[in-house]
Amino acid sequence: MSNCPLNVAKLIFCWRCLFAAVFNSAFLMPYIGSQPAQAQEVNQSCQISAAEAQEKDKLRLSALKGEQEAQNRYQQMLRQNAQTLQECRSRNWPQVQAIWLRLYPCDTQAGEIERIMDRIVNRGYNQVYLEAFYDGQVLLPAANNPTAWPSVIRTPGAENNDLLLKAIQKGQERGLKVYAWMFTTNFGYTYAQRQDREGAIARNGKGQTSLYVVEDGSQVFIDPYNLQAKSDYYQMVQEIMRRRPDGVLFDYVRYPRQAGSDSIATKVTDLWLYSEGTQQALFQRAQNNKGLELIRRFLSKGYVTAGDIGEVDKLYPQEGEPMWQGRMPPVAQTPAPGQAQAASTGQKPPTQQKAIIPPQQRQPQLQSELWQLSVAHAMQGILDFVNLAAYPAQQLGIPAGVVFFPDGNQTVGQGYDSRLQPWDRFPSSLEWHPMSYASCGNVSCIATQVQQVLSQAKPGTQVIPAIAGQWGKSINGRPPLEAQMQAMRPFASQLRGVSHFAYSWQDPEHDNERKFCRTQ
Repeated sequence: MSNCPLNVAKLIFCWRCLFAAVFNSAFLMPYIGSQPAQAQEVNQSCQISAAEAQEKDKLRLSALKGEQEAQNRYQQMLRQNAQTLQECRSRNWPQVQAIWLRLYPCDTQAGEIERIMDRIVNRGYNQVYLEAFYDGQVLLPAANNPTAWPSVIRTPGAENNDLLLKAIQKGQERGLKVYAWMFTTNFGYTYAQRQDREGAIARNGKGQTSLYVVEDGSQVFIDPYNLQAKSDYYQMVQEIMRRRPDGVLFDYVRYPRQAGSDSIATKVTDLWLYSEGTQQALFQRAQNNKGLELIRRFLSKGYVTAGDIGEVDKLYPQEGEPMWQGRMPPVAQTPAPGQAQAASTGQKPPTQQKAIIPPQQRQPQLQSELWQLSVAHAMQGILDFVNLAAYPAQQLGIPAGVVFFPDGNQTVGQGYDSRLQPWDRFPSSLEWHPMSYASCGNVSCIATQVQQVLSQAKPGTQVIPAIAGQWGKSINGRPPLEAQMQAMRPFASQLRGVSHFAYSWQDPEHDNERKFCRTQ
């Protein structure tokens, strides 16, 4: 975790979507003709032919029935597919093509994880972002879950089923890299139901938690400065890292998204600063008594008056300007009484100095700086939390990444996006996964978001945009994936990878089957 002081004066926010990869498989809408040029595109997409995919699935089903010859042929085909996929992706952009995947309790059925991973390989993907912690539940076996959250798999008789470990291993057997994808500061509704964790929940100055501001009531954001919350999350990351995924991605690295006028934070009571951990950490940023008292008053009332400043001057007459981390008070001042005389006589000036600029003149600047301190403190909590969360992975040499909205840190006038997602300050040692989900009826706004992130990333930062959609058709007003990928082609030299949200969008029929155990 960073212990560096905040330089609030430097809190500056700056603002700035394929090659034709057309799939022709049993799982996607037919989209390919018979012309030679299109046949070449099939090769470039790194997909497996429909006939080969069908043959592989038949072998899988026969192997499930215990047929040894089918099992041998199936394993041989898996190895061949893995090698072909690796060679194809190394020759064609993007070198990393990933897909986001959620598993369900029904996926514990024999052969189901294999079926899912086979279908992912068939479509030319070489990475999977597997949801390991979401909606207040964790993908660990119920019989071996020491975390503060319930297990995703709570089916009687399946207490020892380690679906996370199995999915990682089955993916890796097929040449896939499998990342654990985790919610971060959104701990979920189940966490909020624990009375012993009440103090860990983030609160704003209106007496609200995120349960009151998020429409579905399922998102519970925590105080990122709370020691219990940090300990709970750290333990969970360690448990997930014991399964040795190929990477870990942290999602919801932010505060709640609010609606309407509340979508922009314009005053301190809009910020999630009112839980004990965050407040105490904020008070510790004060560097003298005057600074501490003004921070307290600003947090309590939402503003400071000239009268407050005058009262604080009288309370601590021995101190100069109110000070806190990052504050650089005005330099040009008239010498206080005794200073000029001391300078002319060579005597040591008195140590006790009074503020010499009238409180009325100092109030606008102090109020503005207290607002900037409050915003920066809220953002620093997010940065410190994700750095702590990534540490267990980094110790093991496992790549870690952050998932964010490119517009999650924007300013509007004197206000800030309510999510306060400081992605432009995420370290370059983490992979950056911008959710480029802009919707404007075409691909231009998606490309703009990607370009914006690339312009902010420091050299060496690995940027892997996430785009949402389906192959071959528009969905929810979003252009087909091939159009979005084409829009990113100009950035190919800067983008080694792209991810697609989500498996459930690409194969909704199979997704519904899996939810209700209607597979095989």
